[in-house]
Amino acid sequence: MISRRLLLSAAALSALSAVTALSAAPASAETLKVVASFTVLADVVREVGGDHVKVTSLVGPNGDPHEFEPSPADARNLKAAQVTFVSGEGLEGWMDRLITASGYKGKPVTVSEGIATRTMEEDGAEITDPHVWNSPVNVKVWVANIEKALSAADPADAAAFKANAERYTKTLDGLNAYAHSKFDKIPDDRRKVLTSHDAFGYFGREYNVSFLAPLGLSTESEASAADVAKLIDQIKSERVKAYFFENSNDPRLVKQVAKATGAAPGGELYVESLSDAKGPAPTYEKMFRYNVDQLAAAMAKSS
Repeated sequence: MISRRLLLSAAALSALSAVTALSAAPASAETLKVVASFTVLADVVREVGGDHVKVTSLVGPNGDPHEFEPSPADARNLKAAQVTFVSGEGLEGWMDRLITASGYKGKPVTVSEGIATRTMEEDGAEITDPHVWNSPVNVKVWVANIEKALSAADPADAAAFKANAERYTKTLDGLNAYAHSKFDKIPDDRRKVLTSHDAFGYFGREYNVSFLAPLGLSTESEASAADVAKLIDQIKSERVKAYFFENSNDPRLVKQVAKATGAAPGGELYVESLSDAKGPAPTYEKMFRYNVDQLAAAMAKSS
């Protein structure tokens, strides 16, 4: 019969082994407090970070990242952030002011670094188009930069970030293939649409779609009467059949141009902002598919 002393010794050894195993296991890091500048970027950060991040988007659903006015709550969220992400290329013109006002001591990670950007002339100056996310090929660069930054901030969860990044990169490859399957079969002369402002340059470059817009790269710009008249003539001569307005800015000007040209409404596009949870574009994946479906349907109708 085993003695009571031996039983106690066995129990003590078992407890000691458990303590040793726990101390040897890698410590699980606390959830990272992360801030992203706008909803599209915030969603991609969540995909890479998974359960190890809590992400706050400064610009909310259906918000315009060009004309955003930060609030005191935004300053508090930024100051508390362990990692902050911006897209860059001039999109977040308000970020430096917010950093100064909030007392944030970190340096935001610019996720668009490494993307082959496009430039265009606006008001006599050559500027970089910041709307890189409208091609999922570019968002793959975002993912790599996000994974690197999160892994540096939380090395204990680096393997999880890597697995999430690899999974989401495959999702982005699928989105790119989906868009090509829709547009490649549409005749080139029908791949033309009217939108509110020039935010689809990377989309157009990837899928050979021409976007005409009364406003330039920023919704803060203003179109002159001469510019609008020139655009109307171009739409008529190129026989553009459909127009779209955008969820995050004023549709009145594009409707005015459409009325003068006879272009038919194609619906609403999500360009710089996700919808709320009840809308058709609450994630980047759903936003991109929704835009592709809307655009392809309008082009096919005009064929």
